[in-house]
This record gives sequence, C-alpha cells and structure tokens, in this order.
Amino acid sequence: MGDVAVGARSGHDGEEHRGRPGEAADPAADDAVTSGSDVPAAGGDGPGDGQPPTTGPGSGDGTPRPRTQRSFWKELPILIGIALVLALLIKTFLVQAFSIPSDSMQNTLQEGDRVLVDKLTPWFGSEPERGEVVVFHDPDNWLAGEPTIDPNAVQTFLSWIGLMPSAEEKDLIKRVIGVGGDTVSCNKTGPLTVNGKALNEPYVYPGNTPCSMDDSGGQFTVKIPKGYIWVMGDHRQNSRDSRYNQSDKNHGMVPVDQVVGRAIVKAWPINRWGTLPVPDTFDQDGLNARSAASAALTVAPEGLALAGVVPVVLWRRRRVRAAETR
Repeated sequence: MGDVAVGARSGHDGEEHRGRPGEAADPAADDAVTSGSDVPAAGGDGPGDGQPPTTGPGSGDGTPRPRTQRSFWKELPILIGIALVLALLIKTFLVQAFSIPSDSMQNTLQEGDRVLVDKLTPWFGSEPERGEVVVFHDPDNWLAGEPTIDPNAVQTFLSWIGLMPSAEEKDLIKRVIGVGGDTVSCNKTGPLTVNGKALNEPYVYPGNTPCSMDDSGGQFTVKIPKGYIWVMGDHRQNSRDSRYNQSDKNHGMVPVDQVVGRAIVKAWPINRWGTLPVPDTFDQDGLNARSAASAALTVAPEGLALAGVVPVVLWRRRRVRAAETR
C-alpha cells in the first residue's frame, strides 16, 4: 500500500499516468493520495518526509483546548458556601457579634447596639483585665426571671453564622472592675476603689453615683480570688451585677473560664460605631498591665469571610487565564 501511495504521488507529480494511454487509473491509489489518513512511507516526498501529517484541531491532536470560564451565577453558590464556612470558623475562634439586651451599660452601650467580641486572645492565654467590657456566660442564674426570646427561622440562621446572638446562650455584658488578687471597695456614694486607689469613672451613667447607698449589696469590700473577676455595669443604679449576686455560689464573682471574650467595637447602628478602649483610670500607677496579646480585631465575621473569599476568586481566575494561554 505504501508503494501505491508513493507511485500515485509520483504519477501526479510527474504525470506518468498520462504517459500510459489506455491504462486504467487505480482507485486505491487515488484513495491513498486524497484520504490523508495514511502515513507516507519513509523516503517519500510527503509533507513531513515520513512524519505524520499535520491535522486540524481535534480531540487527538494533543493541543489543549481553552477552558471556558465559569459564569458568575454558577460560581455564586460556591462563594456563598465558602463565606458561610469562614463565618462559622471566625465565629467559633475569632470574633462574634452580640446584641445589647438592656440599659445596664448606658451610656457606653445602648439597648439594641451590636458589639463585636474578640474571642481570639483567650486562646493564647489572655485573661480579662480591669476596665475591659466583657461578655460572659451566666455564672449562676443571674438572668433568672428574665424574659426569653423565641427566634424565628431567619434569626436562628443568622445566629448560627454569628450575625446575631443565639437565644439559647444566656450571656451578659459588663465592665471588669477587679481581677484575681484585687480588693474592690464601695463606701457610701463613692468613689469606687481598687487596691485602695480611687477610680475616676467618666463612663458612669450621668446622674448615677459610683456606689449605691443600699443594703442589698451596694456597699461592699471584696477580695477577688485567682481565676475570677468582679464586674459592674456603667449604669450603676440599673445593673444587676456582681454587687447584687454575692449570695450565689461564686459570691458574685465571674469565673474567668465563663468569659466569652472582650467587646472591642460598637458595630451597629453605624452612627454609634466606635471602639471600646480601656479607660485611663485603670492605667494609673501600673494598676493595669495590659497584655500585648489583647490587640483588637475590628472586622465583622461577614467582613472577614469576604476577605477570605476574595483570594479564592482571584486564584480560580488566574488558573483559568493560565489554561487559556497555554
């Protein structure tokens, strides 16, 4: 067959068939020339001198086809899924949003405000320090008798991903006044003292006194054991805090292991956005040696999730472009 292909090609090149009158054309020879499916024999004068002929684009030519970029609407469910996973991880380990349920922290925080709570630094051994606003689990029925909220399906989902607090979690928010080893005292209307040093408390609700003149716990002197904190609300005459829970199993103290984290930012409403720094009075004479690990995270879970999704999108698009240029 290879000889026929060569001969037929020579016949076309040298016109040998016209030099032999009366000789019938070989159909096989014509097929061998025109089909392009057989490889010319070695030594022939074919297109590649014995090499396979060049063919057009096809499934067997070895040329990679450009990958079609997936449409935005097809990628959207994937991106949403990634964002949800990141939000759950952030909520669990980094930062979580909480809603303020009462006026006990006025005017620092108003009812309905949303705060972001740093949950990262406790993983590195950081403990609450004086002056910080912290969220903690109810240590011993402090919220007994408080109304409970029955969330709808949307609220349940939002709390699951960290955009709303869970109705099942009984959490409180107060300011840390004393830590393990401190002696905190309130006499008459104040000032409040820690280890004998008077605190200047501009954050106390206007019209309130630092200490309350009552026999229910407003007058006290307590020594805080290691592993516990003493907390009070900024709205002193409207806060059921450590002072009024001294009859519980912890004597009004909050175990450090019940602290969720430090509130670092007022995130909502937007016109009340701002950080929650430690007041200067807690830094007097080295009263509060703040940990370097307590640097605040100031981004909401959904914001961090978006920041995590963006590199994934860029990586995917870079891969598509690289495939198209091969």
